[in-house]
Amino acid sequence: MLWLGLIILLFILIIARVPVAFAMAFISVVGIAANDFSLLSNVPRNIFSGVNSFTLVAIPLFILAGEIMAKGGISQRLIDFSKIIVGPIPGGLALVVIISSVFFSALTGTAIAAAAAIGGMLIPTMLKEGYDQGFTTSLIATSSTIGPIIPPSIVLILYGVIASVSISDLFITGILPGVLMALGLAAYSIIIGKKHGYVIKGNKVSFKTFMLSLKDAILALLMPVIIIGGIISGIFTATESGVIAVFYALIISIFVYKEISVKDLWNVLKNSAGTTAGIIFLIASASVFIWYINYESIPGQLMDLMGFAADNPILLLLIINIILLLAGTFIDTISAVTIFTPLFAPMVLAVGIDPVHFGIILAVNLTIGMVTPPLGVCLFVVSSIAKQKVPIMFKHLFPQVGILIAVLVIVTYMPGLIMFPVEWMSR
Repeated sequence: MLWLGLIILLFILIIARVPVAFAMAFISVVGIAANDFSLLSNVPRNIFSGVNSFTLVAIPLFILAGEIMAKGGISQRLIDFSKIIVGPIPGGLALVVIISSVFFSALTGTAIAAAAAIGGMLIPTMLKEGYDQGFTTSLIATSSTIGPIIPPSIVLILYGVIASVSISDLFITGILPGVLMALGLAAYSIIIGKKHGYVIKGNKVSFKTFMLSLKDAILALLMPVIIIGGIISGIFTATESGVIAVFYALIISIFVYKEISVKDLWNVLKNSAGTTAGIIFLIASASVFIWYINYESIPGQLMDLMGFAADNPILLLLIINIILLLAGTFIDTISAVTIFTPLFAPMVLAVGIDPVHFGIILAVNLTIGMVTPPLGVCLFVVSSIAKQKVPIMFKHLFPQVGILIAVLVIVTYMPGLIMFPVEWMSR
């Protein structure tokens, strides 16, 4: 079976640090040419059709909105307001990390952006307040995984495009798993805070101080409400919400907070364009890969190889979860979505699993991989900010990852709970 050898070669190339887009394009072209050289004429057609999607416009829009917010003072105001809310609670600054991650998730939808932004602002503060270095950095890394789950999520947008699933349904379904991740990490943080006496110094907050902080942060707080509320209510689509996010971020960053100027927008646009180009190139390669695996009927052949497990939803999801958790440790989330969605989506549909439910399972799995050693990318982002080695995080990292895996089990095997919001809204 040539296709099986090519799939194995794909992962060998990825492990050898060949860019995923090039690796997918290479094995797809080789596979197509080996079957019928004349079929190579389909490659440019599939590349164009793969990126010719209105829904995909949401990705560069949210990337741009995130860049504007990170530089426009919005993120800092959200963090400052979070300090006011949870200051008196043991482990207060740790809770600030989690709350800020939730807010940041609702603005940018990426884990790496959340880890970099929140880590850069809070690591020095937490260490100054006496927090353990390993606990501080591991929590910032694991909290950042909420980013690709709570809407808007670039991971869910990409999955929705590849699997032809409603982006709005994915966004609505992602809210509860994201909240469960935040609550689990918050409970752990409070326990550690009580054990070690982590309390924000000078944490007595008057009503006047609270109102002043709320006034300063209210425009930043309204942004996720507008984005998520508009999508859930059906007022606008995910793509339209991206346009609104960009204009809203521009207006309050330039004219209200006045922390970036028109001249600063060049660097913002340049950084956003670079990130977007990489993702779009990856999607173009994935479109050729998807055409090839469908031509070879690879999902069906994989089900035959898996034998009785392919007919058992519980066992099938267990095997897929294990594969995704392992893959997430050495493949970045966006790349993993483009590889595994076309491989696994037909299999789960064949056994009656809702594609929206599977999209959330996929997203949670792959984001956990971003903080799983040895190659979890968010670990290295945070360690570079803190200027420390990754193993220092392990003592607190493993319990936190355990909490995330517990949420994954709930997401996987309690579909009624996870799918309830979207089912309720569709009545």
